[in-house]
Amino acid sequence: MADSVRRELQTLVNVGPRIADDFILLGVAGIDDLATRDADSLYGELCAATHSTQDPCVLDAFRSAVDQARGLPARPWWEYSRSRKAGRS
Repeated sequence: MADSVRRELQTLVNVGPRIADDFILLGVAGIDDLATRDADSLYGELCAATHSTQDPCVLDAFRSAVDQARGLPARPWWEYSRSRKAGRS
């Protein structure tokens, strides 16, 4: 089951094995499920689950993946970084 979810999630731009594994750790069951989630909340849950502050670029990758899951065009994670750093989350 986790392997098929991992493969499905990795069809999204910016989602490699590590980000897919993070989503699985957080209980994401696939792209349709990811579309119902909030990227910022997922990032906070990941920090709590790992007992460490994750790199903010993980948040950017999460935002990209959630947007794609919701049908928005794929954008590189670093575009989200620029927005975050400019205070335009």
